Amino acid sequence: MKTRNLIKRSVRRPNQRGFTLVELMLVLVILGTLAAIVLPKFGNISGRSKETAAKTQIATFKTACNMFEVDCGYYPRTLDDLIVQPRDATGWHGPYMDGVQIPADPWGHPYIFYCPGRVNTAGYDIVSMGADGQEGTDDDVNSWALEQTKQ
Repeated sequence: MKTRNLIKRSVRRPNQRGFTLVELMLVLVILGTLAAIVLPKFGNISGRSKETAAKTQIATFKTACNMFEVDCGYYPRTLDDLIVQPRDATGWHGPYMDGVQIPADPWGHPYIFYCPGRVNTAGYDIVSMGADGQEGTDDDVNSWALEQTKQ
């Protein structure tokens, strides 16, 4: 008799109702639509944060370069001059940057430093090649663009 009771208990009662396939599909479509709307808004957060980090690092380099220029009377020839005193530098009171080497940009590429600059011919230019690692493309972050956004 015990086995008979088990069989009767497992039989579904007519008033118990589960989800139909149509209801499950409707929920999946709604969740997929919400994901298609929401995820792209959060998808580029990493790219924007790396761009902001590059801008911050370039601003730090600019401050250090200007301090170097005040002390030595000329801008550094390389970014490494901000950490290690050049042989011909008189009045050098560095290091002007923390650390033992110039950090790479947030994408792992070295910063490009031109002195005299290609755009700022009276000073210097600092360029991060961005995510694609190619100089001269739209994703580059550079020192002269930072100056334009301040104005």
